[in-house]
Formats: sequence, structure tokens, C-alpha cells
Amino acid sequence: MIPKETIEKIFDAVRIEEVVGDFVTLKKRGVNLLGLCPFHNEKTPSFTVSPSKGIFKCFGCGESGSAVNFLMKHEHFTYPEALRYLANKYGIEVAEEKETPQQKEAKSELESLFAVNSFAQKHFSKNLYETPKGRAIGLSYFNERGFTDKTVKDFQLGYSPETWDDVSKAAMSSGYKKEYLEKSGLSIVKPNQIFDRFRNRVIFPIHNLSGRVIGFGARILTNDKKQPKYLNSPESIIYNKSKVLYGIYFAKTDIVRQDLCYLVEGYTDVISLHQAGIKNVVASSGTSLTEGQIRLIQRYSENIVILYDGDPAGIKASFRGIDMILEQGMNVRIVLFPEGEDPDSYARSHTSGETTTFLKEHSDDFIHFKANLLLKETNNDPIKRANAIEDIAKSISLIPNQFNREEYIRQTWEILDIDQKSFTYRVNTLRTSKEKKKPYQERQETKTEVGITKTPATATTALSEMPLEKEVIRLLITYGNYVITIGDKKDKQELSVAEFIINELLYDSVVFDNPVNAKIFNEYKECVENDFFPKEKHFFRHEDGQVRKKIIDLVSTPYSLSDKWADQKGIFTNTEEDNLRSTVENVLLDYKVKRLEKELGELGKKIKHATEEELMPLLKRYNDQKQKHSEISIKRGKTISK
Repeated sequence: MIPKETIEKIFDAVRIEEVVGDFVTLKKRGVNLLGLCPFHNEKTPSFTVSPSKGIFKCFGCGESGSAVNFLMKHEHFTYPEALRYLANKYGIEVAEEKETPQQKEAKSELESLFAVNSFAQKHFSKNLYETPKGRAIGLSYFNERGFTDKTVKDFQLGYSPETWDDVSKAAMSSGYKKEYLEKSGLSIVKPNQIFDRFRNRVIFPIHNLSGRVIGFGARILTNDKKQPKYLNSPESIIYNKSKVLYGIYFAKTDIVRQDLCYLVEGYTDVISLHQAGIKNVVASSGTSLTEGQIRLIQRYSENIVILYDGDPAGIKASFRGIDMILEQGMNVRIVLFPEGEDPDSYARSHTSGETTTFLKEHSDDFIHFKANLLLKETNNDPIKRANAIEDIAKSISLIPNQFNREEYIRQTWEILDIDQKSFTYRVNTLRTSKEKKKPYQERQETKTEVGITKTPATATTALSEMPLEKEVIRLLITYGNYVITIGDKKDKQELSVAEFIINELLYDSVVFDNPVNAKIFNEYKECVENDFFPKEKHFFRHEDGQVRKKIIDLVSTPYSLSDKWADQKGIFTNTEEDNLRSTVENVLLDYKVKRLEKELGELGKKIKHATEEELMPLLKRYNDQKQKHSEISIKRGKTISK
């Protein structure tokens, strides 16, 4: 366990914009530059980070929290893992308390799979460097491919011998359970035996965005035709092939820096290009490109260049994946290597400068590339030509931005030498047909014509309808320690906002309907009674997750007042702080009125069905509350007219 003092130290050191910035591209004011939810890879009205408050908030899916919560959600960390990650990032030493047997037993399956994969990676690397066969077979293979010792260690490459149970036996001897060896895919378990999945192969660990090993790729080093050339870990709760890109951990920073991602097919393509200085490169690892992988790239850049080895059949097979990229609004280019070359071989046989120059000079726009490729294959056959034109029109129709579509239409009809109006009409027809197939709500929420994105109705409603009970809590948390002057000229009194709110609610015996709001109010009241005004961060770190989420949701907003109005235009706008007294008074009055109206409605129902004995007390209560409602309404009217 991590001591409480260390946890506080970690929270105090954390800069949330740095933590989130490791995974999400943020612009100056802390808003996600690409407009994607980092948890679901979906378009969102706004994902924001508040450095001053130390919190994030996604106004699309509703997720919010501290840096710890972000890591737990985004990287699937447990609470202790997120704290250790942050401690390591900010150079804080963690002297952990000894775990009890019960705490060890309670470790999650997720953490156990990460742990066994980490052990296996270290074991494979040890095999590579410290065993005769590892050096003679595995290391020799990597050296032949031109990988330097630094590259091998950076990518944590390894070797698994021909032995049936090398890693399985070593892991179980170190205390790892058989069930997690099986669930991770490292071992295959039979009734009376256990053996390794990867044998006599070089090992390529697969990392997630934070650098943790989630699976392995393994290449055979013999000519055994009965064995597949490559083996991958099976899917698990930490390894989903459709959402993983090999090399993304090593590439993400450079993808953001250059606003460009190179996409290749295999592990060695990534490693060779990376070693050549081209670090913004990832691989789909031999699988067909998926929507999840595309959106993973889109977190970091809208620009993608796909590198091909020159096989026309392979290129045509990938067209569907590229159409998916276009549909996401990304810009796609193609680089075709000379016959007999692939990214790996080219990078090994040329200098870094030559490879970089080749990629820049041979980058071709996808639509242009596709049109030329398909035209060559028609051999002037009118049917084949018509089919090729239809295929290109379908790809262009997927592009969401109207201006981009129109530019591609113009270029294509010039290349194909066809009638402009007919081709434009066909593209628009295909797009209209596709839009009609979408559910109505999706069409309304995701229109992106001419770069305009409509905010989902649910998000707008959630922001505009804040119940008064929550508003009282928000004012208490945000301005509790602020001092306001109450009373008239003859009887002025200075009071903190917190004391004013607490006194007003206690005087009228107002209680909160929502138990989380009640818990926050009571805790705040106890703090004030001890001369302590808890700030937002006190609740951001609260042990109760519902309290944390409630406070973060209350103090988060997707909007902020630009400094330009005052600095550049000389226009000064009143803020909530400028009218704090009237704001607090009016909210409390409105809240009391609403609660009284609710009670009067309930009393009215009871009176209708009351017995003769029950009737008089109910009528008295009704009249008293009705009188109070009138008095508060009059008072509320006066505050409005001031």
C-alpha cells in the first residue's frame, strides 16, 4: 500500500495538462485539439483540462476526474498503478507499506495480466542476451537485420528457446498463477501439462500507450512450413487487436510534433524506420486496418501516409481500410516503394537522409493514386472503366468535408477525362444515399458539412438544466471562503458565503434530496465549524467516488471567457464574482421557493385524502408554508428589482 502522505505528495506534484498531454493532443486553453473523446474515440462537443483545478471533463461522455482518474479510465490502471505511474513521472519515491495476504489476493485480473506480461518480457530479453542459443540465434537474427543494441533494448526485443515450457516454468517458479499465464496467451494449458505458445522464435513485445506490455508477436526462425511465420498473443482483457497499433508508444510524441503518421504493415518495418530517424511510424501488425486503429491515430494527427511494398493485389485489398480513414475526415497519402523493396529493406539499404527524402518525394494523394492505379488496369475496357469510376466516386463520397470533396471531384474528372457534372452528380447521389441509411438522430448529431459539428442534444441539455440543489452546492464549493456584505446600511454584516448559505438553510430547516449533495453539505459544514474552508481540490481527492464526480461535474464548464475582449477590444464583462452577493441570495431564495412549491403540492394531495383527524394539522402546515412562500416570493422580487 502507498502511504497517505505519499499520495498527497503525488497529488500536489501532478500537473494534469502534462499527464493528459501524454495521451491527448491539447491546445493552449486545455481543449482537445482533435475534438475526440479519449476514452471512446468518438467526436465530442468538448474535452477540457483545467490546470488550475487539476481536473479533466469530457462533455460528450460525461467522464471527469483528476489525473489519477484519467489514467484509471484511459490506461485501465488500478488506483495504486496510477499513483505509481505519476510518482515515477514526477520523481517521487514510493516507500510502500507491506501488503496483507488479503490485499495481495484482491489484486485485479487486469493487474495480474500486466504483471505476468512484464515478467515474460524481461525473461525473453534475458534469454536473448544471457543464453548461448539466444545470442547465437536470436541476437544474430536482429544483428543481421541491422538493429543496433540500443534499438533492441528500446523495443525490449527477446528470444524464446525451443524448450516446451521455458517461460511457463520460470513464471510459475516466480509465483505467477497458471490461470493468468493461460489468459495472457503465454501458455497453453492442457489437463496434465502446460507448454509455451511461443517456442524457437524471436519476440516482439506489443506496448500500450503508456508503455506497458499487453501482448507479444513472435517470428519463427526456421523454414518449417507447418508453422506460421508469425504468432501473436490471443486477445485478452488488456489486448484488443482491433484497437492496438504496434509502435504507438514510441511514435505518439513524434506524430504530434510532425502532425503526421506513417502506417506500415510489420514489426520490422516500424523498427527499421524508427532506427533511421523516422519515429512517427506505427504498424497494423498484419491485420486489416480497423476503425479502432484509425481513431487511435486520429488522437494524434489527422494526416496519415501509408507505405506499400509495391504489390498491387495487397494495395487493392487495403482500399476498404483507406475508405474508412477518409470517412473519419482524415487526409490520406500513399508511398509506393520500388519493386522488391519494403520499408524495412529500404531503410536498411539507404541512409536516414535518403529514406526521409524518398518518403517526402514519393508521397501521393490517395484519390489521385487510386484513380491512376485503377485506370491502368482497365485496358480501355468500357465496363472496367465504368466500374473504376464508380469505385473512385464511392471513396470521394465518404469524405465528410464538402470543400475537400469538391476539390477531389475536380481533380478526378480531369484525370479520368469525364464529364464534370455527371461525376459530381454521382458522388453527391452516393453521399445522400449513405446519409439516408443512418438513423435520424445520428444524422442530426454528426453533420460535419463545411467543417461544422453540431453538439449532441443530450450534452446541451445537461449543460443548460442545472437543478437549484446542485447550484447551491456549486456556489458553496466555488465561493465558500469569499466574504460578502449582507443587510442594509444600518445593519451591515460581513459574512463568508459558506456561513451565509449554511445559516440560511439551517434556519429554514432545508434538507437536500440528493444523498451525495447532503454528504457534501454536511462535510463542508463540519469543516467550517472547525475554521476550515475546503477548496475544490479537497473534494477532487475525496475517498467517495460519487462525491469526486459530483464536484468535478459542478465546477466544470466547456466555456471560458477569452482575455481578448479586455486586452484587445477594451470590453470588460461582469463575472459571477462581481455580483456574488445577489447571485447567492437569489439562488437560495429560488431554491427555498422550489422546495416550498414541492411541499405544498405534496400537502395538497394529502389533504384530499386526509381523515377528519389528520385534516386540521395538514391545513395549518399548508397555510404556514403558503405564507412563507409568499414572503420569500416578495423578497425575491425585491432582489430582482434592485
